[in-house]
Amino acid sequence: MNYRLHSPRHFAAAALMLLLITFPTQFVQAEAAKQEPVANFVLDNGMEVVVIPDHRGPIVTHMVWYKVGSADEQPGKSGIAHFFEHLMFKGTKNHPSGELDAMVSSIGGELNAFTTYDYTAYHETVPPKALPTMMALEADRMRNLIIDDAVVATEREVIMEERRSRIDGDPQALLSEEVQPTLYRNHPYRQPVIGWMHEIEQLNSADAKAFYDRYYRPNNAVLVVAGDVTAESVRAMAEATYGKLERGEDLPPRVRPSEPPNDASRAVKMSDARVGIPSFGKYWLTPSRRTGDPGEAEALELLAEILGGGARSRLYQNLVVKDPVAAATGSQYDGDMLDETSFVVYGAPRSPEGLGDLEQRVESEIARIRRDGVSAEELERAKNRLVRSTVFAQDKPSRLAHIYGTALATGATVEDVQEWPERIRAVTAAKVQSTALKYLDPQRMVTSYLLPAAETPN
Repeated sequence: MNYRLHSPRHFAAAALMLLLITFPTQFVQAEAAKQEPVANFVLDNGMEVVVIPDHRGPIVTHMVWYKVGSADEQPGKSGIAHFFEHLMFKGTKNHPSGELDAMVSSIGGELNAFTTYDYTAYHETVPPKALPTMMALEADRMRNLIIDDAVVATEREVIMEERRSRIDGDPQALLSEEVQPTLYRNHPYRQPVIGWMHEIEQLNSADAKAFYDRYYRPNNAVLVVAGDVTAESVRAMAEATYGKLERGEDLPPRVRPSEPPNDASRAVKMSDARVGIPSFGKYWLTPSRRTGDPGEAEALELLAEILGGGARSRLYQNLVVKDPVAAATGSQYDGDMLDETSFVVYGAPRSPEGLGDLEQRVESEIARIRRDGVSAEELERAKNRLVRSTVFAQDKPSRLAHIYGTALATGATVEDVQEWPERIRAVTAAKVQSTALKYLDPQRMVTSYLLPAAETPN
């Protein structure tokens, strides 16, 4: 079980980008044509279902996505979404704790779960013959979980220890907890997904039951099944399991506090004796796919790819290859957030003394894009790298399930996912530059520094 403090793009990792350019577009289109159409329907109780058939191997990924994450928590209850993710692996009225794990392990499958700001997902990858059992077990724990003081107390201690090891034991994670409330002054994205320790300590069975009854309902969930299945068989299995669950109350729209105007740059500095090489990050609030004007999210994706998306990017070529002053540098944009997201540029020098110089060089690259834009040639190469990443997604049902689930859990549709390559292809160089000018304003930037003990940036 895990959570993400800041989710990356949900397409191929930057490490694969060198491979991506070797696949011609025609191959991508041919591979897509081989697949059966994606099916999308809604059960009578309101549970949405997506089926992605892929018969190339005897394997299937089964995912249940709940439209609730840490940004939906009540004030003073930080961490309860992630806390409840843990509780879902405990016993139900019909199955003892550990039965699901043991069953999946016995057939060589995999299972896990994760919590983010906007959703919580549970998944198993198993042989197709085990799918009816997975559905029955997931449907059972959607409504029949046993929540008592003993279970809650035990798991609360587990989560507190997880926070100590994964957050308190990691300087970068601690810095992230300082950056988020500096970037988000009003929105609940400012709270850590795992929660604050003093609030985790107070979570109790009453909190857990209230959370469960409100959010863990079929009409607040999306089922995604990808692999060696048909839409007809999945529909029959879903109706026989999830379809028998009672619909919950209709939840209000997920409207969260918005950010006030920002007209000031801010900086966060943290020193830690565990840090050897300093690093910096530069953050801007930007729109997500859901909140931006048409074409803005796609322009930001391409901007991130061109500026620092991998080995072909400007930052990597100029600061790692040609003039190697950086040990690491890059940029990220996560357009899948439900609300305003962030654009991040980061860097770490080859030596501790080089932090200031590297930061200036990175700022110069950002300024150059804002001033001069991008060339038609590098834009086309970036488009090719992003669009061709669908080849890798199609090669793994679990990846496709993740892409579709993320989209539907944050307000998008199946059609939005399928039309993404066309939207990427439609972005112009002028749009990339105007988007950079609009959002990468140095006067509205949050800069973070992670430094060795007793150091300050040059």
